[in-house]
Amino acid sequence: MSTAISPTAYNYKVVRQFAIMTVVWGILGMGLGVFIASQLVWPQLNLDLPWTSFGRLRPLHTNLVIFAFGGCALFGTSYYVVQRTCQTRLISDSMAAFTFWGWQAVILGALITLPMGYTTTKEYAELEWPLAILLAIVWVTYGLVFFGTIVKRKTKHIYVGNWFYGAFIVVTAMLHIVNHISLPVSLFKSYSAYAGATDAMIQWWYGHNAVGFFLTTGFLGMMYYFVPKQAERPIYSYRLSIVHFWALITLYIWAGPHHLHYTALPDWAQSLGMVMSIILLAPSWGGMINGMMTLSGAWHKLRTDPILRFLVVSLAFYGMSTFEGPMMAIKTVNSLSHYTDWTIGHVHAGALGWVAMISIGAVYHMIPKLYGREQMHSISLINAHFWLATIGTVLYIASMWVNGITQGLMWRAINDDGTLTYSFVEALQASHPGYIVRALGGAFFASGMLLMAYNVFRTVRAANPAQAEEAAKIVVVGAH
Repeated sequence: MSTAISPTAYNYKVVRQFAIMTVVWGILGMGLGVFIASQLVWPQLNLDLPWTSFGRLRPLHTNLVIFAFGGCALFGTSYYVVQRTCQTRLISDSMAAFTFWGWQAVILGALITLPMGYTTTKEYAELEWPLAILLAIVWVTYGLVFFGTIVKRKTKHIYVGNWFYGAFIVVTAMLHIVNHISLPVSLFKSYSAYAGATDAMIQWWYGHNAVGFFLTTGFLGMMYYFVPKQAERPIYSYRLSIVHFWALITLYIWAGPHHLHYTALPDWAQSLGMVMSIILLAPSWGGMINGMMTLSGAWHKLRTDPILRFLVVSLAFYGMSTFEGPMMAIKTVNSLSHYTDWTIGHVHAGALGWVAMISIGAVYHMIPKLYGREQMHSISLINAHFWLATIGTVLYIASMWVNGITQGLMWRAINDDGTLTYSFVEALQASHPGYIVRALGGAFFASGMLLMAYNVFRTVRAANPAQAEEAAKIVVVGAH
């Protein structure tokens, strides 16, 4: 009986690739967001061309920010977290590499087809059937890599962050495949297998759970690893994290119908969506409080650590948008807010304040470790990025709140004789100042991403990846 020591390095190559592309797609997606926000201020920027019109570029913006930027952040962090918490290498390097290149191919496909007008017209599911099939193949491979790595883990325990990542992978596959069932009639045209109110219901079951699982559950997996790591404190309550997980995945899946209030959807389904959305506030805030309370005894670190500041402020925005969402799901509130810019503000409270900020914090945490550095090239640049991101998000949300409530009130105002008080054009004119502030807020946020790119570039240029690989070696002590 002798003791052998076998060194096994983690697969950091694929994590590095996804981390770098998170920054690249972040700049492109957010830059395009600023451009289309500017089109609403200066319509001439549509350039009188079909492929540069707002209607073509807006779905490209959402796909780049959600699936390119957010997706790369989720792939990269989940591969990083699952290896470190399971103390084992990814189960297959070639399958992991396929998920990277396959995902980039899907995004390049979106970059080409969406400006050309090839679209299913379904929100967050615009990609036509050939790209949807490629996405499904990449996603199933991702699931095999992730769960295969968990199966061969060296640790007995499965860390809670991996539960969140796992649920996000499984549910996203289910949502994507069911919502994309369609009949192709040509290479880039298909018709949905569903019709009428059924099609709308399945689309918003998908659409809201793209938010609920892709943009929430996955990023909560990120939160449960990177907040305790950066704060150097254990998670506040492990029990609460498990309750948070099961409550969240049980309730979220039912909330989709709140997108279809006052439509042809049966009233009972609308009411069910509303009730589930309101109940959802409890697990959402449970998770937010768990993350915040992890800083007990470490709040002073926020003064000197801008990475931790990104992570904590993202939790504050998560708390705010998960209060706002259930409130907007209430039918009487929804009758004012729906179809207005308030909805756009709510989405971006989640997208910029929660998703982007926690992703940025996680990437800043990972990059030095992936490239064998002590820390990022410049802490003061991270600090500047933090303030640009925070100010940009606040300007964006506040302008859309004001615009949304203004629009809602103007659209429902009626004269004594029952005619509308305001024309649609008058409501649009009243929205113009808000669009200027929104474009400014977006420009602030996007400029922060440019600082991040420079900071990452300088860190990587001075890097020693071999040293990172060496530091990543696990000592596996086994009896032979």
